[in-house]
Amino acid sequence: GHTTGPSLNNDKLYKFAYSAEVYVDRAKASLQKSAGYRISSGVDVNLLWRNPENDDNQLIKIKISDVQVENVNERPAAKNIFKGKSTEKIIGRNHLEALQRPIVVELIRGKVKNFYSYQDEPPFTQNIKRGLVSLFQLQLHSGSAPEVDISGKCNTTYHVRQDQVTKIKALDSCEIEKQGFTSHNRILDVSTKATSATVYVLEDSFIKSIKAEENYVMLLNSRRKTGAKIVSKQRLELKSVQAGPGLIAAKQVAGVVKTLDSSYVAVTLVAEPVKSECKKCPSLSQHWQSIKEHMHPEKLSKAEAARSFLSFIQNIRKATKEEILKIFRSENKELLPQIVDAVTSAQTPESLEAVLEFLDFKDASTSVLQERFLYACGFASHPSEMLLKSLTVKFKGDIANEEIRETLVIVMGALIRKLCDREGCKLPAVVEAKRMILNRLEQARKDENVRMYLLALKNALLPEAIPVLLKYAESEEGPISNLAATALQRYNPSLLPKEVKETMNRIYHQNRKVHEKTVRTTAAAIILNSNPSYMEVKNILLSIGELPLEMNKYMLSMIQDILHFEMPASKTIRRVLKDMLAHNYDRFSKMGSSSAYSGYITRGPDISSTYSLDILYSGSGILRRSNMNIHIFDRNTELHASQVVIEAQGLESIIAATPDEGEENLDSFAGMSAILFDVQLRPVTFFQGYGDLMSKMLSATGDPINVVKGLILLTDYLQEIQLQSGPRASAEFLGGLAIDISGGMEFSLWYRESKTNVKNRVAVFIAGNTEVDSFFMKTGMDTTVEVETALDFISTVQFSQYPFLVCMQMDRVETPFRRSVTKYESLPSGRRYTARRGKAELLAGNEYPLHQENSNMCRTVLGTKSDSSSNWF
Repeated sequence: GHTTGPSLNNDKLYKFAYSAEVYVDRAKASLQKSAGYRISSGVDVNLLWRNPENDDNQLIKIKISDVQVENVNERPAAKNIFKGKSTEKIIGRNHLEALQRPIVVELIRGKVKNFYSYQDEPPFTQNIKRGLVSLFQLQLHSGSAPEVDISGKCNTTYHVRQDQVTKIKALDSCEIEKQGFTSHNRILDVSTKATSATVYVLEDSFIKSIKAEENYVMLLNSRRKTGAKIVSKQRLELKSVQAGPGLIAAKQVAGVVKTLDSSYVAVTLVAEPVKSECKKCPSLSQHWQSIKEHMHPEKLSKAEAARSFLSFIQNIRKATKEEILKIFRSENKELLPQIVDAVTSAQTPESLEAVLEFLDFKDASTSVLQERFLYACGFASHPSEMLLKSLTVKFKGDIANEEIRETLVIVMGALIRKLCDREGCKLPAVVEAKRMILNRLEQARKDENVRMYLLALKNALLPEAIPVLLKYAESEEGPISNLAATALQRYNPSLLPKEVKETMNRIYHQNRKVHEKTVRTTAAAIILNSNPSYMEVKNILLSIGELPLEMNKYMLSMIQDILHFEMPASKTIRRVLKDMLAHNYDRFSKMGSSSAYSGYITRGPDISSTYSLDILYSGSGILRRSNMNIHIFDRNTELHASQVVIEAQGLESIIAATPDEGEENLDSFAGMSAILFDVQLRPVTFFQGYGDLMSKMLSATGDPINVVKGLILLTDYLQEIQLQSGPRASAEFLGGLAIDISGGMEFSLWYRESKTNVKNRVAVFIAGNTEVDSFFMKTGMDTTVEVETALDFISTVQFSQYPFLVCMQMDRVETPFRRSVTKYESLPSGRRYTARRGKAELLAGNEYPLHQENSNMCRTVLGTKSDSSSNWF
């Protein structure tokens, strides 16, 4: 008996009906309204030769005939792109003839040993035949093994029950050459699920019917309602068995194949890539002309800017270095930064070469473009080793502008981290960049150089940098020790060695020397965020009451926030509070204006986002630090979407107040530092030194200083998919962000009032395209999501009395949210069917209720000046 593989009878012709269908639709949709097409045909199979030594070794001939191409779902005549076209017209005579040329397959124990076809066969028809031949491969006993078919080499499992065999192919295990990339952070990425199952029904030891189905589902992690699926189905049914040609007598397979047709060659069963040429695509410069009006600086917080940015990147990815340089050289100054954003985000070898050739780091007058290039490198979705190598070379060369030098090394830190996250820590360029930053920090004497390398380490988050950061945090002065401490704060607490908490406890409790409030509060935050012990929490609680005025209030507020927001340390804090019997009413009723508060911006089924806001003042009512953070997280991952820190020091002299203890000698300074999408940017200085402060105050217009402006590619996902029925498919999701963040600080000596204002304006555009590309037609779906919003954060301080009055306002404007889905089927001639559905809604604005104490103060502050406070509470 032939138990190992299907067996054909001699002198018989098996006539089958075959169909292959593809569907493209939204992930949850039923297939009745999907875009797609069906190819159907007759398939004749007969036995040519059976090995006299081993009757499990058979050579069979397979011939396709009566090919039809049609809609997969009924379409009215007016919407049927195939109407009135014969198959020959649709796929072309050459392809049709090629498809109907017979192929020969050698089977051993049911597996395909050799597949014989023609050398000059068009790749598309060859792949259709591979999809058909792969169906004839099956084993008649249960078990798993790697198997090679059209999808590549894949782990395949068979379940056999009497005359029914089920074949399950693990598609994520398939080894096949394909293009694609994913985004750096999981939250910004796309999840894919792929399945393949084939059910065989056997009769008289050969195939009676086959049903195969393959599914690919892609979902946007940040919004799982946005996604797509591709379904590929194949059916083969036996219609009749007739008398057929006799067997060919021969000892070897090769002899039989030669007798049939001397032009037959053995070809691999694995699909070959098919490149489709774009006939009517615009050139890069034509495309640029059509979108450039949306790329002006003043339009950079509009969704249309983000949409144009994405389509521009797609075209740059197909362009040559010369085409890209042509656009750089022909454009005016105000559009160049946006072109730099797009060319750098494209991340192809050609785009990198073009931008590096165009930018001259020895020319200080183009530093705006250099900065935009560097930040786009820092935000790169899948940076290459080549990119880091190029930046290292630039850093060692001449750079005219000192700030660009700083930004360059800070961005190198971000690239080191992204490459290390993808198992690239041992790459030569990464090893060299790490060594250079650590060595140069060790040799740095000037504060600004130390600061620059510490900022790079704050991005790189190297485990080997922890001892260095601890040294700077504990032994250096003010701004440097503060920077080292905030760098340690960015590490994952579970990866920090115990020395970190030991050092942070010494800094907070000032065991070895006096530290500034900013460093001490950061140290406390690290301790409380790193699974603190009972004693660590108790010592921090006991210190409250003994601290400088405003720091008492700040630490108290931090503890209350951990409790209110149920952070991990809250359980330990509750235990300690229960045991500190007297609860020390005096200790916990300190006056002051500093505060720390966290809350949700959104809570969704897929992702949630939180804000946290903390403000620390000096005893005289002048801002020392305000820190606003937005985090986005799902069940397993977190993304630090933004942080804006405004720091000031040594400003007491302006209002003739006494500086806090240990801060008498601080230079006057105010500045801002930002983190965007996990990348620390170069800090911006408002003023440095008393003279600079005075001249700026006298001329202060309160105009906001721009912190970040530009276009960022957030989601960058592309996967090529080889369908088992023959065609290639692709899924691409791009998410672009147009962003404009500015911040400012105003003083009014007359009203004894200061105001800080941070405006975040953003627009997000997500474009998804899922397409099956058979050279004779394309079918697919475009999906878009767009949103524009602004988040304003204003804090007003009146320091004419103590405790001074502080009012913080956080406000989101009403937000338009639009989404659309377009399914299409199109022929190269331009004939096209589309079905579009869209939805637009307006999400109401929101004033975020910070804590109750703040609400009460705002009434007082805003009430003294105007009646506009009513709309806040």
